[in-house]
Amino acid sequence: MPDVFADLVGQDEAVVELRRAAAAAAAVLRAGAAALVPAGPASGNGSAADDAATGGLDPAAGMTHAWIFTGPPGSGRSVAARAFAAALQCVHGTGCGECPGCHTTMGGSHADVRMVVPEGLSIGVGEMRALVLRAASTPSGGRWQVVVIEDADRLTEAAGNALLKAIEEPPPRTVFLLCAPSTHPDDISVTIRSRCRVVPLRQPPAAAVAEVLVRRDGIAPDVAQWAAAAAQGHVGRARRLARDPEARKRREAVLGVPRRLTGVGAAFDAASALIEAAEAEADASVTEADTTERAALETALGAGGTGRGAAGAMRGAAGQLKELEKRQKSRATRAQRDALDRALVDLAGFYRDALTMALRAPVAPVHTDTAALAGAGAQKWDAEGALRRLEAVLACRAAIEANVKPRIAVEAMMLALWKG
Repeated sequence: MPDVFADLVGQDEAVVELRRAAAAAAAVLRAGAAALVPAGPASGNGSAADDAATGGLDPAAGMTHAWIFTGPPGSGRSVAARAFAAALQCVHGTGCGECPGCHTTMGGSHADVRMVVPEGLSIGVGEMRALVLRAASTPSGGRWQVVVIEDADRLTEAAGNALLKAIEEPPPRTVFLLCAPSTHPDDISVTIRSRCRVVPLRQPPAAAVAEVLVRRDGIAPDVAQWAAAAAQGHVGRARRLARDPEARKRREAVLGVPRRLTGVGAAFDAASALIEAAEAEADASVTEADTTERAALETALGAGGTGRGAAGAMRGAAGQLKELEKRQKSRATRAQRDALDRALVDLAGFYRDALTMALRAPVAPVHTDTAALAGAGAQKWDAEGALRRLEAVLACRAAIEANVKPRIAVEAMMLALWKG
């Protein structure tokens, strides 16, 4: 059975660092150390006092209490964090993939590992305070209390301050693992960054993504190679393209946009089609979960029961149902933006292909199935025109990230693509 780091694609340097840290953490437990030494902003050698506090370990090269995993989308930030959490709970301290600690952590059922996966646009202070309070408890399994925060760049300012206090004064045997695109202040606060060790991940090469699709998912080699290239190193998206016909149809529709931009009206029609496709994809992904959540809450509140007590409970449940609807609406908005962003990434890949062809750069195209169309665009627009169009797509992504209304941002992009 492969170990817990097997699915961390193309990140050999990060795996080496995390294995070393997991071994150091196991040594801390064996030595009976009460707590970890907090990570400072520097990454030099530890002092003698630090070594004494960690049972003779060098904290700069070994284990610390707070980590940030950075990298582009699809690089495996959350995969790395979960695998590291499993290695910390591994009875052998290696992330063997076979012991109960590894199995339960990777399966999401370990009592001492808490995964924070934001469903909405942000992570609020109430959720973070409750998480910090629970994280201060003693590990039930006797090893580590691990908190994994995916998309830590969505922390509100107040939530970040609540987390900062816990990182500054970490509870014994509690480890915080944060995932963010970068350590830029827009993604993570400077003060939190200064107290964490950073593990930078890179975009995995297409060959490595194709190999894992063949080995783990049983996908045909030729399909795996195409999907890995089309997904531009994003492992999850590559798997989706390789296995989901609907995902391939949506991609084909997006890559057909340049052909349809024949005028102002066509540009607005293309924008509407792109927005509506993203909304449909998002609705399909959240509808089942929304229905299940609402049914479970109504049952817990006494829906379907008889008697005055059950009826009274349901009358007093309006506030909880409203709060659930608010969370579900926020999740739907996030899903729509994620779906739209995937479409924009595909469109950016097309114009990138046109640009490289116009420059006669010796690089393989991202979208091999639309290479002929990109080549025709390169001849029509030349390098400067292809670059302007690529910049228009990237500007649209940035505008949506800055909370510009998606329809307005996409309409502006389509007009820019048409005008060139």
